[in-house]
Amino acid sequence: MEPLNTLIENHYFTPELFEDILERLKGQEINLNNVSRNDIAGVDEFHVRGAEVSKELVRDLGLRDSHLLDIGCGIGGPSRMLADEFNFNVTGIDISHEFIRTAQKLSDLVGLNHKTKFLQADALDLPFESESFDVVWTQHVQMNISDKAKFYSEIERVLTNNGTFIYYDIFRKDKEDVDYPVPWANDASVSFLETISNMDKILTDLGFLKIQSTDQTYKASQFLIGLFEKLKLNGPPELGLNVLMGNSTKEKLENILKGLGEEKIVLQSGIYKK
Repeated sequence: MEPLNTLIENHYFTPELFEDILERLKGQEINLNNVSRNDIAGVDEFHVRGAEVSKELVRDLGLRDSHLLDIGCGIGGPSRMLADEFNFNVTGIDISHEFIRTAQKLSDLVGLNHKTKFLQADALDLPFESESFDVVWTQHVQMNISDKAKFYSEIERVLTNNGTFIYYDIFRKDKEDVDYPVPWANDASVSFLETISNMDKILTDLGFLKIQSTDQTYKASQFLIGLFEKLKLNGPPELGLNVLMGNSTKEKLENILKGLGEEKIVLQSGIYKK
């Protein structure tokens, strides 16, 4: 049987992803010598509610000019937003080599390579010295992490004293599982949904102080309902999350909406201090 990390990387693998994005930009008659973050916004943030929720998470914190680690950065959309709009110095890691290659090339393309860097790395074995980052940020990541205790302990290790941990994630409510496929897994072999209470216990045991949490479930449901309405009217976008999820995009998102409606899963964001 293949190692878990290989199974997860294979799940997210899309060959020549950056080149595909370039071709789609050219199809929209966008000058490749003058590409903005807005031009790639439709594909840039691989999580429910996209850039809107990313900005909400950090807007009121007063955190700027800090060194931030984006764990599970995908193709780098949140990292670029944080660098561009909030003046963070951002390091992004992801298990997917193709995501990291694409993230770096997209940062080069939009002129943010001086404030963002990307590394292929394992969230359970972060390649950084202790107390290296002022902020650690994760969005839709822990669903693919089996060893939650190790995951959160690595976050604690690399955070500076009084550092900030920000998350936006999908959690299960009880023992019921979601219907597959979903964006993070085609079956249960790479899906490790956990409860909010278990995450909180692990973080508290590590010495974190909970600052706030926000139930994002209703907003997530409304976002998905609106997305399906747009799909009915206009069909799939030329440059959207379908680029990352392929032909199963609609089914995967429908299963998230179904899971939310059946109260099998919830979305929550939150902030902890070390």
